Amino acid sequence: MALLIDPNQLSELLAGPAAVRVLDVRWRLDRPDGLPAYLDGHLPGAVYVDLDYDLAEQRAPQDGRHPLPSLPVLQAAAQRWGLNEGEIVVTYDDWGSMGASRAWWLLRGAGVADVRVLDGGLRSWVDAGLPIEHGAVLPPEGDVVLHEITAGVADIDQAAAWPDHGVLLDVRAADRYRGQTESIDPQAGHIPGAVNLPGTEQLHRGRFRDVDTLRAGFADAGVTAGTPVAAYCGSGITAARTALAGALAGIDVTVYPGSWSQWSNSPGRPVATGDQP
Repeated sequence: MALLIDPNQLSELLAGPAAVRVLDVRWRLDRPDGLPAYLDGHLPGAVYVDLDYDLAEQRAPQDGRHPLPSLPVLQAAAQRWGLNEGEIVVTYDDWGSMGASRAWWLLRGAGVADVRVLDGGLRSWVDAGLPIEHGAVLPPEGDVVLHEITAGVADIDQAAAWPDHGVLLDVRAADRYRGQTESIDPQAGHIPGAVNLPGTEQLHRGRFRDVDTLRAGFADAGVTAGTPVAAYCGSGITAARTALAGALAGIDVTVYPGSWSQWSNSPGRPVATGDQP
């Protein structure tokens, strides 16, 4: 089943008979509230998704900045978006498919069979000369039924033990991995045993790189056939995008949602610095 969709394919899909729900998941570190940008212009029929409150829950710092939403929270949100059983879901954003990948990962994990990410996001749609709409889209409540996310997710203890049997990827920028800088979380460094594979390397001009390049990047980080792979980032957003990159490359990537924001807020957890695991 397709994981990505390009603007022209999406335009054709929307014009056809298939039931499609488009989700606008605009979020970025410097502007976490994407609603104003959404109201200013979005894909036709797209429903706004609040990453901080629909795709995460606000808890204590020890849980990380974007802990997984509970099943009731996620299902209520999905039904509010108008999502119905059997619909194709297409997610997009305007920041390197970050929010879109988080929605893709959560919905796939919760049982939605067909979820695709608009490759290149809003910019690719606009560059293709396709129309945008303004204002809010408020669909009738949907009937989708989700289930608990039990596969492809690791907790803090599993992340700590992961390097003993597989490859744990830290997909933050190299300077944060090395502990040279940290402007968001309380400690600088990385989880001992983690290998750095910056998530930015998986994109080129806002789009995912080709399959061979993605596979080569994972291989350079020590991922070989049959290797159990898990990924973390600052708060579980870029790690979800790495899970999508892995899926494109035929590699199953488990996500540690608590990521560095949870690890660095948990007393007693060891911290490594430098460019080695």
